[in-house]
Amino acid sequence: MNIIFYHPTFDAKLWIDGITKRLPQANVRAWNAADHQPADYALVWRPPHAMLASRKELKGIFALGAGVDAILTQEQRQPGTLPAGVPLIRLEDTGMALQMQEYAVASVLRYFRRMDEYQLFQQQKQWRPLTPHSRSDFTIGILGAGVLGSRVAEALVGMQFSVRSWSRSPKSIEGVHSFYGDDQLAAFATDCKVLINLLPNTPHTAGTLNHQLFTFLSHNAYLINLGRGSHLVEGDLLRALDSGQIAAAQLDVFVEEPLPAMHPFWSHPRVSITPHVAADTLPEEAMDSIVRNILAMEAGREPAGRVDLERGY
Repeated sequence: MNIIFYHPTFDAKLWIDGITKRLPQANVRAWNAADHQPADYALVWRPPHAMLASRKELKGIFALGAGVDAILTQEQRQPGTLPAGVPLIRLEDTGMALQMQEYAVASVLRYFRRMDEYQLFQQQKQWRPLTPHSRSDFTIGILGAGVLGSRVAEALVGMQFSVRSWSRSPKSIEGVHSFYGDDQLAAFATDCKVLINLLPNTPHTAGTLNHQLFTFLSHNAYLINLGRGSHLVEGDLLRALDSGQIAAAQLDVFVEEPLPAMHPFWSHPRVSITPHVAADTLPEEAMDSIVRNILAMEAGREPAGRVDLERGY
């Protein structure tokens, strides 16, 4: 069994050694532009077109992340980046769900306990106790009810918040009021005090966080964007912040990353920024998952996390 690896920033030796330890029967190597030797599987992130285009013999391509929008965008721009008919498999829950859960819960509690406002008061040297938010008026809506969204929802339900989810197709999460399909998006958003975005990045979901959606939310609502920057219409958010429709926003992802130094988000007093760190790929957990899938495929079973190329996730 031959496995090739490519990632522009990951430590190739760490991954090659880790996969070899788990699959001693495999020959694992870092790919380079002169490598035209056979390969059964590829582990990649933003692979060069030349890496995979001619490899019709591949049994599977593993994307080294939960989102596959980057590699699908490459395929759109340069067809053949993904060989036709070869399964593309994404990482599902390899420690990322817990990280996303931690980030989302921390952000929700910061707004629920009004810590963001107290931080502003501190900068102004103001001693001003605020009336706490009430759970009855603090409905949380989660866009995206996959592995990550489900884990976030479960944690918030466990903290006795009222939680809703919206997804493209029907989902069932205990304790969560589930909505699905375009026809139910407005009903889902109506009167939500917090909107958490965990949608996959597809042409269908681009621009979902926009003026129209914001108007359905509770006045002075909070936005937490953990999906992709392309989900957010940035100008609409700035206008919603200025009007008070959105009270504050926690943003981890952006249209352009790193965020340009002159971008208005940097200096806006009601915008908090983190540099795309809500959930990182954890090598050990990711390698365990990839090897389980390789063994399943070698045994003729369907891998977990196979991407529907039409849907984009």
